[in-house]
Amino acid sequence: MTNENKKMAKLKPGEDFIGVGGGVLILNEKEEVLLKKRGKKSRNEIGWWEKSGGLIEYGEKAIPAIKREVKEELDIEIEMVGYFPHTDHIIKKEGQHWVALNYLAEIKKGIPKNLEPHKCEELRWFSLKKLPKKIVQPTRESIKNYLAGKYIKL
Repeated sequence: MTNENKKMAKLKPGEDFIGVGGGVLILNEKEEVLLKKRGKKSRNEIGWWEKSGGLIEYGEKAIPAIKREVKEELDIEIEMVGYFPHTDHIIKKEGQHWVALNYLAEIKKGIPKNLEPHKCEELRWFSLKKLPKKIVQPTRESIKNYLAGKYIKL
């Protein structure tokens, strides 16, 4: 590993440079949304609810990266059906800046289960009329855009 690579390996996305991630709003046939409660080993906003997704790694394309993250987190396969506007997610209290790509997806195969209990305290379906109060910005904006019909169908 070169000295430059060693320096880069120590840098943290979202803190030392703008991080790029993405997530999916997954709805079931009852119009309920699947949310995860961020656990103690989460990168930020511990105790807040979010949609599934994560970091897009160097050299990875967005949709395959998000599908990979969902498979790792929930053990399901998804089909992307819509694209919401991106979110500039700036978390001033934690000194982080993320750009989040936001998608709408349906479950293609499997039943969601929590494969990352260290990062996710709870996994639950919520009615769009009875959502928790502490929802992270990219998820909150995705829900708002979904309800307003503001997304591109894929």
